[in-house]
Amino acid sequence: MSALPFELPAFAPGWVWLTGAGPGDPGLLTLLAHHGLAQADVVVYDALVSEAILALARTEARRVYAGKRGGKPSPTQADISERLIALAREGKRVLRLKGGDPMVFGRGGEEALSLAAAGIPFRIIPGVSAGIGGLAYAGIPLTHRDSNSVVTFLTGHNAAGVVPDEIDWQALARGSPVLVIYMALKHLAVLSERLIAAGRPAEEPVAIVSDATLPTQRVLETTLGRAAADAAAAAMAPPAIVAVGEVVRLRVHLDWLGAVARKERAQAALASTTGGKTSD
Repeated sequence: MSALPFELPAFAPGWVWLTGAGPGDPGLLTLLAHHGLAQADVVVYDALVSEAILALARTEARRVYAGKRGGKPSPTQADISERLIALAREGKRVLRLKGGDPMVFGRGGEEALSLAAAGIPFRIIPGVSAGIGGLAYAGIPLTHRDSNSVVTFLTGHNAAGVVPDEIDWQALARGSPVLVIYMALKHLAVLSERLIAAGRPAEEPVAIVSDATLPTQRVLETTLGRAAADAAAAAMAPPAIVAVGEVVRLRVHLDWLGAVARKERAQAALASTTGGKTSD
């Protein structure tokens, strides 16, 4: 990275940096995340952190896999926190690397509390959350003056792995024109049923974005009433983010990645018919 016109903080031994890796595209890493990767002695990373991002760590850095994929074998949260504490007490510079933003449904708060209780110094480095970056790559704005000035983020399951009971579905359905649901695919049928029962129309537009910001990104546009069935028929797989609301309809105009892909296909087709000679 070229020299910056400002100083980045030193990554001191014995510190833990709780860092967001963003939704997948390495280009969405923050400067501080890149800075931490270049200095860390140990990188403790989750399953959603790509190899392309891990490759930015210095070659001497030790990698520690922490799992954290739903339904897959993973260390417990307590084990991960204890590992962070132990590594920091060894005088290591520990980068705890999480997909998205560590403080948005990423258990970063739990790990920070454990570090604080153990007297371990830490820094929190936000990342681009999938609910923001992933929808932007799908061509879906979270807010638009013609449709909404409120957006609500929620998770599709709680710590027990089931749809949260503490959510006031009636208030949610009435009060937020746009909903962004993390970790929703497994319980999408239940979530849709509860929202419809609370007053959301079954024909309300829904977008499901899988592998957001990655080359493998897929976007399924559907409705609240058909979301679960259509997701199953299309074999949509996690990680995925779900958007509910009228802003989904704007994707027909704002699908910039789709426009890039269409242009590339057109250029490739033209090249194949002109012997490789194309013009812009």
